[in-house]
Amino acid sequence: MPVNLSAPDPVSLLPVAGIRIGIASAGIKKPGKRDLTLLELAPGSQVAGVFTQNRFCAAPVTLCRQHLGLNNQHGGNIRALVINTGNANAGTGEEGMNRARRTCEAVAQLMGCAAENVLPFSTGVILEPLPIDKILPALPAAQTDLAPNHWSEAAHAIMTTDIVAKGASRQTQIGGKTITVTGIAKGSGMIHPNMATMLGYVATDAAIAPALMQQLVKDVADVSFNCVTVDGDTSTNDSFILIATGQAGNAEISDASSVDYATLKAAVSAVSIELAQAMARDGEGATKFITVQIEGGRDHAECKQIAYAIARSPLVKTAFFASDPNLGRILAAIGYAGIADLDVNTLQVYLGGVLVAEKGGRATSYTEAQGAAVMKEADITVRVALNRGAVSATVWTCDFSYDYVKINAEYRT
Repeated sequence: MPVNLSAPDPVSLLPVAGIRIGIASAGIKKPGKRDLTLLELAPGSQVAGVFTQNRFCAAPVTLCRQHLGLNNQHGGNIRALVINTGNANAGTGEEGMNRARRTCEAVAQLMGCAAENVLPFSTGVILEPLPIDKILPALPAAQTDLAPNHWSEAAHAIMTTDIVAKGASRQTQIGGKTITVTGIAKGSGMIHPNMATMLGYVATDAAIAPALMQQLVKDVADVSFNCVTVDGDTSTNDSFILIATGQAGNAEISDASSVDYATLKAAVSAVSIELAQAMARDGEGATKFITVQIEGGRDHAECKQIAYAIARSPLVKTAFFASDPNLGRILAAIGYAGIADLDVNTLQVYLGGVLVAEKGGRATSYTEAQGAAVMKEADITVRVALNRGAVSATVWTCDFSYDYVKINAEYRT
């Protein structure tokens, strides 16, 4: 079961002016499942994204990159997003590209825009052809369903192995105007950063200059979705999209060093961090949510490197599942993280608030009972003080349980 996580109250997911969402059932994998989502964006909306770096990226990822590039180059506007679950359209070659294009063309015809103004997204089984014979006939129903308050329905519709739908909203003030930020995401397995490992969509009604959108989406991804790992696998379809409709009435934010940019970034980051943490809490088979904090590093890269060595270690993760304070596994992960000049005699390791290791070995004050008490908790923090600089980094992960193997062994059945 998800770790201290429940689906958001639909009322808490605030509509974003300039966006309507419709959901339909295409029966892609399961009859009757609402598996097709359509987002309609008001003219003038700005869109930016970051995508998987997996070389076997899916056809919709390739097409999204192309369409975003064309719109940025020619000053056009993205007018719609279409998302299907049950099929990833990955490992499908040129025919996969053709089917993704046909989906965009069908959406464009419904929405009265050009095909390059549509962004397609797919998630599900890899190496299977996209069933456009099911998707295309269901699009009119998704269009008919368009409404501003369908964020919760969309959060449920984009789920695959997720147990809990993931969504969050924030509001803030910029230039005397109320700014709304709402986002949804799906992700439970195949979660590891090399971009943002999942599908995530965050929208705001703030007005921001197009030139700042790509910087903002990357800045936000680096403090949220690029800080979560479930199993170390980066998917073929990972996409994080940021939408700004500009309908809040604030003066356009055009300076990345301004207070207004910092305020918007904080709100978008807060929503994205909540979604990222929800993915780890809903990790396939998860029973523990684990925060790994590395502090006192020389640079951000080495802090992240050590954090991920701990967070993705199967031995560390299975020890947490067993509530076993086998803390030598954490020390081993720190040691093999690849920091060649790391002096292990100067660092400290904490489990929760308990000092467990220092001066290259077990802390003299540490007892097994202290470690066992912390390991029984559902939310656990591992903190490593490197004591070699002033930089820190945080990563979120979960444990490995029997159910992780079961879920993935039975994924296609």
